[in-house]
Amino acid sequence: MPEKIFDKQVAIVTGAGVGIGFEICRELALNGAIVILNDIDESLVAKATGIINKECSENKCYAAAGDVSDIAFITTMVSDTVKQFGKLNITIANAGITLFGDFFTYTPEAFYKVMQVNLGGSFFLAQAAARQMKLQENGGSILFMSSVTGHQAHKNLAAYGMTKAALEMLAKNLVIELSPFRINVNALAPGATLTERTVDDAGYESTWSRITPMGRPATTLDIAHAALFLVSEKAKHITGQSLIIDGGWTSISPSPFE
Repeated sequence: MPEKIFDKQVAIVTGAGVGIGFEICRELALNGAIVILNDIDESLVAKATGIINKECSENKCYAAAGDVSDIAFITTMVSDTVKQFGKLNITIANAGITLFGDFFTYTPEAFYKVMQVNLGGSFFLAQAAARQMKLQENGGSILFMSSVTGHQAHKNLAAYGMTKAALEMLAKNLVIELSPFRINVNALAPGATLTERTVDDAGYESTWSRITPMGRPATTLDIAHAALFLVSEKAKHITGQSLIIDGGWTSISPSPFE
């Protein structure tokens, strides 16, 4: 049987119970990786890992339920991964929350929650992963999940958009510190994407199909394919970059509210 492109690789993907994160885990596992699938919802983690392992016909996906805004949990998840599998090659910081709100009335509680999950969870996951990759002395790949809202203004998403722009700057800045250890770090910025959440939003698909130059929103597989490329051996000389996947929306940026 031919070797799959992620054979012998160990990956952590956060916020992966459903949607983009789940599809990334699925594609990594189908391509040979051992995948640690994280989500804050324990029932979603159990369901997601079961689906992936059934499709792979073997246990390639392992559950790690917990809150990535908790630094102690992040440390334990990385440590447990290394204890069980001996290494960590790929880390994808996909977990994030979206709390819509008007700027004039946005609460401190909502603001700091978005910062803690989207920025803190990603920053400290990358830190823990990079420390392990540095010890291994054979490199690794880190990927942050940004958004088109880090590039274009979107109504009621000031705090969320801040975090996504910051993650792209973080990817660029970490080039200085991680490149000497052959760790590449990039960001992926999806646009409108059909997920379990958005398909239940009446008019979402038709609205974004109308205002997206390519004529449709992305699928989770569109995003997963790009993620797998950026953490693969084929992208080892790509670092500090942000890749937008939005069917051309940011080139013209029509508002979905008009």
